Formats: sequence, structure tokens, C-alpha cells
Amino acid sequence: MKHFVLTLLIVLTTITPLARAGRAHIQQVSQDPYAAALVLNAANGETLFARHADKIIYPASVIKLMVLLVTLDYVEKGSITLDDMVPVTVEAYKMGGSQVYLDPKEQFSVNDMLYALMIQSANDAAVALATYVAGSKEHFVELMNQQAQHLGMKNTHFYSVHGLPPATGQHVDVSTARDLGKLALALAKQPLVFTYTGVKVRNFRGGQFVMRNHNHLLEKVEGCDGFKTGYFKAAGFSIIATAKRKGRRIIAIIMGSSDRKVRDAQATELLARGFAAVPVQGKSVIVPGTKQPPITANKNDLPPATNKRRPQAVKAADPATATATPWFVTTIKVVIGVAIVLLTLLIWKKRQKKNRFRQ
Repeated sequence: MKHFVLTLLIVLTTITPLARAGRAHIQQVSQDPYAAALVLNAANGETLFARHADKIIYPASVIKLMVLLVTLDYVEKGSITLDDMVPVTVEAYKMGGSQVYLDPKEQFSVNDMLYALMIQSANDAAVALATYVAGSKEHFVELMNQQAQHLGMKNTHFYSVHGLPPATGQHVDVSTARDLGKLALALAKQPLVFTYTGVKVRNFRGGQFVMRNHNHLLEKVEGCDGFKTGYFKAAGFSIIATAKRKGRRIIAIIMGSSDRKVRDAQATELLARGFAAVPVQGKSVIVPGTKQPPITANKNDLPPATNKRRPQAVKAADPATATATPWFVTTIKVVIGVAIVLLTLLIWKKRQKKNRFRQ
């Protein structure tokens, strides 16, 4: 027995360093309350708030938003259609993590696969889609990186279509909150995107499997209709969230939070403050129940062009919308004012006469 234990220890001691040597080093980036944050006005791309926005993070499943964008781009070009049937490859079948348990005997439409990608965050659907669209998973990753360069995502590099932590000999996907903000702005310009990102629950495989969205802000935040969450241990909990109210769309990004509930709370708060900072039809917006001023950008994180403090409220009427007071309204106000003065003098004189008689 002693010899067996000794042999086992020797084997484990030998194998463990070899296994670690082949694995890409992943530094823990998650922290409390988050590693990086960014708030954008989707209408013009204006940065409303930024904290560590250029810090390198691991986007995890958030990268599936790029899979969505590239796929919809192919649909728009006419290269594929939403009704095309996607075969399930053996590689997709073997994917772990979040999935819809695809089988090589099955096939589903591009439309169904996109729902699985966004609602269930299905890794198997991501691989199946990528293979169908580009011919191989590797070629699709190239398309993702090309799109990232096109959007100006300078500090981003994708190595996978799912965002899972890398296996032996692989690299981890990297990005920044600012780069992901550029991706979110591109997504916000395509109405079809919200068809997939705004769904809370949907049946799959004829109702045999129920998909539930990991983005809990869809249920809790007014106007929230996207986009995507992401998580693995070293990356932490991340979310690119967006909501639309009264014609305004705000995008809030939280990357690398050490706690899911903290991530959601921070994203909710930043969305609320984002709406507080963006006026509606020339009027300042006040968020009920809060005393927080509109968001001001962090000078250390923003480029000089956007490093300006936003006013807390509109102090003067917009000249374009202001109208002159009619002359007759002014006249009536003057007459009423004079009448009040005369009435006050009359009452005062009567009181003086009474006081004389009493004396």
C-alpha cells in the first residue's frame, strides 16, 4: 500500500507541471465592485461615464454578441437567410458549458440558433452557427477579428466563438470596456438585434427545452432589451446592458465584477444615471428617488474631446423652443397687480380711521 501511494504521488507530481505548462496563463481580473465600467449615449456614442475603460479584461460569453453581429451581417448581405437550416457538427455536440444539447442528428434554422445563442448563451449553437456561416470555426474567428478592426476595437482579439476559458495550448479572448462599447453601438443600430437579445424565455426543440435569459435586467429595468452577460471564474461577471426610454437609448457596461448581484446592481444604477444625464426634448431629466447628479466623465479615462462636465440641469429655456408672452396677458397681469395695491391701501386707511376713534 505504501509503495502504491508513493508511486501515485510521483505520477501526480510529474503530470501536474506538464499540464500547467501547456495552458495559457490567465490572470484573475475580476474585482469588487468591477474591473471596468462604461456608459454611452447610443444616439451619438458620447461617453457619459468611464472607469478603467481601457483595462484589458476577458469578455467571456459577451463575445457571442460579435457572433450575432457577424451572422446578421451575412444575412443582410444575402449570403445566408434566417430560414437556412444549420446542421449540428460533432464539434458542436461535444461543447460543454451553457448549451441546448445539440445532437449531430439534428438541424435547426439560423433563426433558432440565434435565439439559443442570445437567450441560453449556448456554446454548442455558437460553434454550429460559426461552422455553417464561415465553413469552419477558425475562419469565423477571423471574421470576428476583422469586424473588430473595422469597428476600431484596437485592444481586442478573439480566439474563440464562445468565450470559454482556454484549454491547453489555447489563448484567452481579450478586450476592454471601451472596445466592447464600440461593439454595442454597432449592435444598437440594427433593430433586428433586439429580436434576440430582448427575449426573457423561449421554447427550443418544440418545447422540450426551455431557454431562460441570463440577463436579469430584462425583468427589472424599465425599457431594457439587451444585450448579453458573460462569466467564468478568472473573468468575473460581466454585462453589456441597454435600455430605451422616451426615445433615448443608454448602454451600460460592467466588466469583471466579483459578484453577479453586484454586477447587476451596478449596471442598473449606471443605466439610471445615464438617463438622468441625457435630456428629453431639451428638458433636464431627474431620476425619481435619487439625489445623484448626472454622470460626469472620469478625466483619467476619457479622451480630451469628451472630458467636459455635463450641466446638472438646463438653466435657461432653449431659444429654439421658447415663445414670447402675448401682450394682453401682460396687460391683465399689470391691472391685477394695480388692483391689489389699491385694495391694500383702502384696507389700511379704514384701519387707521378705526384706530383714531378708539384713541
